[in-house]
Amino acid sequence: MKGIVLAGGSGTRLFPLTSAMSKQLLPVYNKPMVYYPLSVLMLAGIRDILLISAPDAVPVMRSLLGDGSRLGLNLSYAVQEEPRGIAEALLIGADHIDGDASALVLGDNVFHGTGFPELLRRSRDRLDGCVLFGSPVPDPERYGIAEVDSTGRVVSLEEKPRQPRSHTAITGLYLYDHEAVDIARGITPSPRGELEITDVNLEYLRRGRVTLTELGRGSAWFDCGTHDSLLAAGQYVQYVEQYEGESVACLEEVALRMGFIDVDACHRLGAGMRQSTYGRHLTRIARTPD
Repeated sequence: MKGIVLAGGSGTRLFPLTSAMSKQLLPVYNKPMVYYPLSVLMLAGIRDILLISAPDAVPVMRSLLGDGSRLGLNLSYAVQEEPRGIAEALLIGADHIDGDASALVLGDNVFHGTGFPELLRRSRDRLDGCVLFGSPVPDPERYGIAEVDSTGRVVSLEEKPRQPRSHTAITGLYLYDHEAVDIARGITPSPRGELEITDVNLEYLRRGRVTLTELGRGSAWFDCGTHDSLLAAGQYVQYVEQYEGESVACLEEVALRMGFIDVDACHRLGAGMRQSTYGRHLTRIARTPD
């Protein structure tokens, strides 16, 4: 399975914070925002990842993350000239996907939960068409919404409905089989010229090949597209790290836990940042990896 992080967009809802920098480089507590979706793909066991961003942001992303080899990854980069919808990421990433299954995650989404890594891996293993991840929200009119029947089968998907049929929002994480690129090529752009990811998901629904995985209790999801949600995500990560003693989206630690790098590599990476609490955390877990 190939991974894609869509870290494009102009971030206008976060002005003036994003007036001079990419939204996905803003800090969520102690890490750049892009670390969080990247860690999700790593937790799914994906090592071949394409990062898509705006023309002026790609060089900065490359400077931050490099080719991924220090994390046991193969990172590549592509430009989205203008925000033309989430589904465009599948077209930009067509050569990267190269007929394989894919996982697409939005660059401003934060996922966390004790059981989330296992939930993610089970969803990947049972992929048959499309897997969507749902989370309850109080304001469903702001999101793509999934309606399920009494058996848990998805019966409708609707983007920002005026009269929502449920409170289950579709999060910014999508798992697709090898047909996703061809489906994306066949959808009609919206009146604004955007390729809507909901249209891709609706085609899978018409084929009867959509599975909804609900994040449920014990899981957290943040769409960091507003000042309030950005602040809430940072406060959540701060609480988890300071009071529960668990790191969130520490890429080097995830790489170690997933077997992408060894203990010595983790220690070297931590030693290179030893003046920071982040670096000291890495050297500590390298000494006691279990």
